[in-house]
Amino acid sequence: MNARLNTQDTAVLPLLGARNLDAPLAWRGGQAISGRQYLADVTQFAARLPERGPVVNLCVDRYAFAIGLGAALLRGLPSLLPPDARQDTVDRLRQGQPDVFAVADDRRLDVQGIPVMWIDPAAHAEVDPGATAPELPSAMHAVSLLTSGSTGVPQPHAKSWHTLVYDVAAAVPRLRELLDLPSLTGLNLVTTVPVQHSYGLESSALLGMLGGAAFDCGRPFFPADVAASLAALPRPRALVTTPFHLKNLLLAGIELPSVDLILSATAPLSPQLATQAEQAMGAVLIEIYGSTESGQVATRHTSQSDVWHAMGAIEVHAERDAAGDERFVFDGDFIPQPTPMADVLELIDAQHFRLLGRANDIIHVAGRRSSLGHLNFHLNSVPGVLDGAFWLPDDVTDGVVRPIAFVVAPELDAHAVIAALRQRLEPVFVPRRVVHVTSLPHEGTGKLTVRAMREFALAQLAGDGTAVQVTREVPLDHPVFEGHFPGQPLLPGALLLSEVLEAANGVPALLARLGPHPTLAQVKFLAPVRPGSTMTIELQPEEGAARGVRFEVRCGDRVAANGRWLPRAESS
Repeated sequence: MNARLNTQDTAVLPLLGARNLDAPLAWRGGQAISGRQYLADVTQFAARLPERGPVVNLCVDRYAFAIGLGAALLRGLPSLLPPDARQDTVDRLRQGQPDVFAVADDRRLDVQGIPVMWIDPAAHAEVDPGATAPELPSAMHAVSLLTSGSTGVPQPHAKSWHTLVYDVAAAVPRLRELLDLPSLTGLNLVTTVPVQHSYGLESSALLGMLGGAAFDCGRPFFPADVAASLAALPRPRALVTTPFHLKNLLLAGIELPSVDLILSATAPLSPQLATQAEQAMGAVLIEIYGSTESGQVATRHTSQSDVWHAMGAIEVHAERDAAGDERFVFDGDFIPQPTPMADVLELIDAQHFRLLGRANDIIHVAGRRSSLGHLNFHLNSVPGVLDGAFWLPDDVTDGVVRPIAFVVAPELDAHAVIAALRQRLEPVFVPRRVVHVTSLPHEGTGKLTVRAMREFALAQLAGDGTAVQVTREVPLDHPVFEGHFPGQPLLPGALLLSEVLEAANGVPALLARLGPHPTLAQVKFLAPVRPGSTMTIELQPEEGAARGVRFEVRCGDRVAANGRWLPRAESS
């Protein structure tokens, strides 16, 4: 069995790793914020926090986030790190946790039903020149991260403090070696990834707090802002980003500052784009491989090799799960327990492998097998395609499921995209249809989740008669249940129809078809919708001259309602 760090003898670990506390820990607008200032700000904010939690950290400013994280750790409270601050996300986090509260820095944020402790990251506390980094219980529950949802429904995953500390400790030697530096002291980071994401947390805030680097407080999105943020920091400097953000940056046609390191994660990067980025910015580009469950576990120098190298003492092996399917498990070093990945790998040895694709995006067309990740890689490698993704619909044409390509390619027509793909893909995977769009529904990390891509594809195709499915959750505590009806609560028909209409209005093609004030032509209520139900609303545009939209609402296997909407002008 490969080595796992024995943390039983390490009862406490410091909030900050070994560093000069007077050196920069963070940067804002080109101005340094020292580690000693951070300790003062954390201590002051921790004194204001309630004794009970957990804490939902919604801070946008990276330094404010670090204050909230450090203060929660000092109070012995875990931090919940959601992917967004939408009301339904926060509602899920507070279920069963009556003492939960949030820390935030943007006062425009409106989070109903949860107390908020506000952080002003520019209002600093008085520095104690004799302060040292406090020691924290190494086994304490530090954070709960949510998986990305790229393979399904996001799930929370708890991390102890020693897991986070040793996660960074495994990455630092690899980065030092690649940069040929004795330490990461003085390395300054600009990050385009939200700090609540596991990669954004590990490679910005924690790489500063525990690895000796310093991070910029912002999260630049537009290429000009990324370039300006980099230019404001002294070298050595690094850009922490994703393939989606990196491609946009290189296509912007602006002058880019030189950097020493580019880190990329969340999706595989093509060697062509990696080489282009290294040449444009004079940097070494390193990809990081990992997951929310495992943390960062491997790297590769993409322009030089397609082989990944596991970090530290981590090893990977293949095994069969209960269903007999092969899976690939990472173990050792800081990983608390053997962790399977949702990917298909080609093992070279215990520490080296190639990534073949997601286990759940393997597709079969006409008896041939490929992966959506492989297809997307080739689609995005076509010159003139700014962004693109394949989607496999549910319906079958001529006995075969045919993939559809969605592209952002303003200077290419569909025939040109298809012709380019014929040079790259097996004939069965070349799409018969290419749909031009203005953008794809990427998350802040650059990822395209399964659910988001499906809903986006169906919405785009609704104009040609394709049915659209939208999912709606029915809250357990919706106030309408108090009157409908005592002892047997159900969703009133009027509210159910409102949900259907809202779903239709969210699909541009259906909104154009029905107009802003459609008329309900027909409805049948067939089964009650109870608290906590998940409603699947299917919207089917009518064919021919009819301009109506038929709908069906299902809860599990039961049809709760069906009916038909018409544009107002056609309802008389």
